[in-house]
Amino acid sequence: MKLTLTRRYSFSASHRLHSAAFSESGNQRIYGKCANPYGHGHNYVLEVTMGGPVNESTGMIVNLADLDEFVQREVIEPFDHVYINEQVAEFRDVVPTTENLCRDIFGRLQRFSLARLERVRIEETSKNSLEMTADPEGPRKEMANNGTKRAVPD
Repeated sequence: MKLTLTRRYSFSASHRLHSAAFSESGNQRIYGKCANPYGHGHNYVLEVTMGGPVNESTGMIVNLADLDEFVQREVIEPFDHVYINEQVAEFRDVVPTTENLCRDIFGRLQRFSLARLERVRIEETSKNSLEMTADPEGPRKEMANNGTKRAVPD
């Protein structure tokens, strides 16, 4: 039997989807209105799922106060009410897509030592959400591009 706990958080942030590797017209083709030079914002909803054994004395997988404090420090404080492209160091040279945001936040939350991180889900809009789940076999190296070639706009 596996037991997990999911906790919801929210933060508001703005970003611009733009890559220096592409021309302005290439960015427009790839990111559309999200390449707006002035950026745009979202009210993100973050779901964090933790797993582990139930502590016999507390009856909990994890103390919510401990989890909330960690998420506040590692995610909410760095991301809430900021322009991600400029104010979050990890995204100065990385396009702040929701995919990249999800991977970054997953990495930050993996450092929580009181329970096992199972899943991170980020809802960017009511139509768009992404999630990353823990590898049941433990951490592994990502394969760069999986050996495939992709067409890159000018």
